[in-house]
Amino acid sequence: MKKLSVSCAVCALLSFSTFSVQASSEDWPSWLAPQIEQHPDIAAAREQLSGSMATADATDQPLHNPELSSELERNGEANNFRIGVQQTIDWWDRRNSRQEQAVFIREAAEAQYRQLVMDKTAEVLTALVEWRAANRAAAIATAQKDHFETLLELARKRQNAGDISSIDAELTVLSLSQQLAEVAETEVALLMAESRLRELLPEWSPELGGIPEDDWPAAPASLADEDLLAHPAVASTRADWQALKEAAEAIRRAAKAEPTIGVNAGRDGGENVVALTFSVPLNVRNDFSAETRAANSAALEAEARFQAVFRKQRFELQAAQAAWQRYKEQYSRWQAVAQNHVKNGPDLLERQWRSGDLSTADYLQALNQRSQSLLAGIALEKQSQLALTQVLLQSGYLNMATVPPTVQTN
Repeated sequence: MKKLSVSCAVCALLSFSTFSVQASSEDWPSWLAPQIEQHPDIAAAREQLSGSMATADATDQPLHNPELSSELERNGEANNFRIGVQQTIDWWDRRNSRQEQAVFIREAAEAQYRQLVMDKTAEVLTALVEWRAANRAAAIATAQKDHFETLLELARKRQNAGDISSIDAELTVLSLSQQLAEVAETEVALLMAESRLRELLPEWSPELGGIPEDDWPAAPASLADEDLLAHPAVASTRADWQALKEAAEAIRRAAKAEPTIGVNAGRDGGENVVALTFSVPLNVRNDFSAETRAANSAALEAEARFQAVFRKQRFELQAAQAAWQRYKEQYSRWQAVAQNHVKNGPDLLERQWRSGDLSTADYLQALNQRSQSLLAGIALEKQSQLALTQVLLQSGYLNMATVPPTVQTN
């Protein structure tokens, strides 16, 4: 008896990721796997897998058990009795088809389980990416608010000194009030992202951080059809189809008559008797052809569903790759064009404003544009990482380092 355990839900993506503060790259996979393992969705998936394996074990068993019969009668002064055993013969080898069906049931169940683990892993990665982006956006909004508060104090001092007009101070107040609303929005978004992560990862805390941007892998190369056939979503539907094909064959064979052979012994009228019995059902009133047609239709339906899932998976992967390329290109472009400018801009703008080379209105507009540029960079980085997660998910690459689950078998 082997014990059921969850597959290690740490994919190739996570094997080289690190926590930004406390956890090292070696600790990340070993920390994340138990976190995903504890989630109720994965616990439910384990039980679903166990149930499917039990169904496969039942399908794999012999079809007919021997039957024990007995008969006792009193005829005058004599007690007559018989004891016998009879066995229905699997004449058309239905069990072979059912054994093949059991193999595919197990394959489908394992693939479905891997898909569920992979989906949950992608969900965790998405939540980590969104939290990191929300955390950085909230930090920028708070820093902008603090800058406006400091600017307001300076503006009032310069107004009292006669360097700027009251309109300039009023503009600063309006910018600060607007920024307070933005701070509230970003803080709420951050709280929601943290709540989502705590639901997914019970032991996660903001101090542990998220996935550093430098630790993301390159996307997998273009995949051939043979590679996509190994994707859990495709593999499960393919195994379902093969299982239904074998089930249809087993039903077709079951429509044929199977003999039952028996032997019994006892006493009749004071004499020892031994008898052989043989019976065959006569499929005259019902030849079970309707059940065969229904099973064949179910198999054909499963085949069409497999083809549809395979086709959909190919195009979803292509779409995910295209989206990731676009976001990656635009983020790289943002890094080349805007990153250094927004990093070095505040001090230069403040010096120009203090010296009077830049009006208060222009200064406030420039600060807002800088903040929006930073937020645009965060959004592009976030979308690039989310798109890469989808590429890894749609290609099945997240499943590469998933250890196949150990299941209960007899």
